[in-house]
Amino acid sequence: MAAAAAATGAARSQLNKGRSSRRLPVARVRVAVRLRPFVEEVGNPSESSCVRGLDSCSLEIANGRNSQETLKYQFDAFFGETSTQQDIYVGFVQPILRHLMNGQNASVLAYGPTGAGKTYTMLGSPEQPGIIPRALKDLLQLTREEGAEGRPWALAVSMSYLEIYQEKVLDLLAPASGDLVIREDRWGNILIPGLTQKLIASFTDFEQHFLPASRNRTVGATRLNQRSSRSHAVLLVKVEQRERMAPFRQREGKLYLIDLAGSEDNRRTGNQGLRLKESGAINASLFVLSKVVDALNQGLPRVPYRDSKLTRLLQDSLGGSAHSVLIANIAPERRFYADTVTSLNFASRSKEVINRPFTHKSFQPPVKLAPKELMDPPEAKRARNQEELEDGTGSPESSPSCPKLSPLKQLDILEPAVQERLLNLDRILGSRGSQGTSVLSTPRRERTALEKALKEKDSEIQRLKEKYKELEAHRLSQKSMELENEENGSLAPLHPPPSQTVLMTKPLHRVAPFQQIQEQTTSQDNQVLKKESRKRKPAGSPRGYPTYPPLSVRPQPEPGGQREERAEGLRAALALLQMPPDLLAESRRRILGLLNTGSARELRRLQRIGEKKAQLIVGWRELHGPFAEVEDLRRVEGISEKQVATFLKANILIFAAQCYRDFPRKDP
Repeated sequence: MAAAAAATGAARSQLNKGRSSRRLPVARVRVAVRLRPFVEEVGNPSESSCVRGLDSCSLEIANGRNSQETLKYQFDAFFGETSTQQDIYVGFVQPILRHLMNGQNASVLAYGPTGAGKTYTMLGSPEQPGIIPRALKDLLQLTREEGAEGRPWALAVSMSYLEIYQEKVLDLLAPASGDLVIREDRWGNILIPGLTQKLIASFTDFEQHFLPASRNRTVGATRLNQRSSRSHAVLLVKVEQRERMAPFRQREGKLYLIDLAGSEDNRRTGNQGLRLKESGAINASLFVLSKVVDALNQGLPRVPYRDSKLTRLLQDSLGGSAHSVLIANIAPERRFYADTVTSLNFASRSKEVINRPFTHKSFQPPVKLAPKELMDPPEAKRARNQEELEDGTGSPESSPSCPKLSPLKQLDILEPAVQERLLNLDRILGSRGSQGTSVLSTPRRERTALEKALKEKDSEIQRLKEKYKELEAHRLSQKSMELENEENGSLAPLHPPPSQTVLMTKPLHRVAPFQQIQEQTTSQDNQVLKKESRKRKPAGSPRGYPTYPPLSVRPQPEPGGQREERAEGLRAALALLQMPPDLLAESRRRILGLLNTGSARELRRLQRIGEKKAQLIVGWRELHGPFAEVEDLRRVEGISEKQVATFLKANILIFAAQCYRDFPRKDP
């Protein structure tokens, strides 16, 4: 059962790992092995080397149990005894620095037994600098180039230096700070509250902080090394980027440069007392590190990061979000055979670990709601308030005890985009120094005038809103009076404009909005309708079409062009409402006949029908036959149902007028 549960957990972990890999790009931990030069032991000059390099990526080591056999290993790179610091840095470390400029994390770990040359690989010597000084020089040069004037991002570099000594996290830049705790934020990022950070702008700044801190690292003498590292040292370099223009994005990349303490065989080192206790803590943390690598490779549901302070800090580097590089340092002497094989096996397992780097970015919200202190330094604010009080232009409210908000924060009537543009302009003016004056630091009198002008604009807007409400209420009251008069049958006749005449007909069951009646009729049709409507009587015509007296509709006087358009739409709706059903049917019949028999040129004479729609109608008619009703126009590809309704409203009254002229009528 336990085996089945473990297999199920491993399968689930692999499935989750596959899902994550589809979301984020993967980056395998890259592993290199460095073989230090052979050092003859005093009293044993006949000792030989047990490691031999095969090519630039593989090596072999003699089997300790059978001298006729060899164990072969292959890695991403192999650096032999003649390799230099420059070869290792340029070939394996320098390429990962570019990821920091994209807001991603990177880490470099030096691993191996004690006396294998880890500290020399990381620090080097004045003649042959190691990875740390070379990486800092190149990184500072990159930040100067990327953060130069005119580039979109502003960059800042800071450093922290710590050691893990006997499961205690100690700040080497502030040795008196004591044991620090390792925390994890809500996004899964590892952080150490209270860890000292020093801003560095040049390599000289880095040396001023790093060299004294390096002397605070715990070292001790053993039989194998006079200055053996008794702790794991971690140099953390943080690159913060801030976009100079909107939307003011932020990115942050971290570089971990880790010099691990070496595993020790106390029988050969002769450790006793404190050295024995230190060696036990180092070996225990390295054992947990090996367990973490095995858990990641096996896809176990639990990875024991929290079992050690070292693995907790390396959570981003192994199986996390960093581009990781592991440099395994080994010794060629046969007396280090067991430690060499252990280191090679660990390095071989580590190269199977998969990381998922991503860009650590955030969005800085608009500064329109930022307090005044973020835009104006407190020292400058206090000095300016003191000057205003001495000149008599200040007030008690402007003292530091009674902070006053920025005038730009009071512009609630402006849109956020406008406020953001004003603040951007203020930053540009402030960056020019003496060439321009910041809007937020203008004299008090000018700020008072600006506030007064804004209040006047605000009151003007409120007055216009109230006036608009009064006009709207008046319009609604007039409309309600008209409805009451119509219900009581006392609707007073109104006199229409000279060129606008509307016929009163029988009401329809549904009223559809219609806004273009007077634009569709010609002046000649208006004159004919006006002349013949005076001769008609309520009696029916020989064909049975009843006649009705004209009704004039006059819109209510309303301000603005929109009121006039609304009145015209109302008159058009009333005309369509009062059209007799037989006249409406005759109009639809004539429109349908023209659609079925008319050519493209004749169809273009219709309202709302252009060259393209006329061709579409003719083509559809040739394929499918005549239209059964006018609404079948919506079946034509390219003509929507809404366009059909608009076409019908635009043409029906014109055809109604033609039908009205064609019908014979009796004179009174």
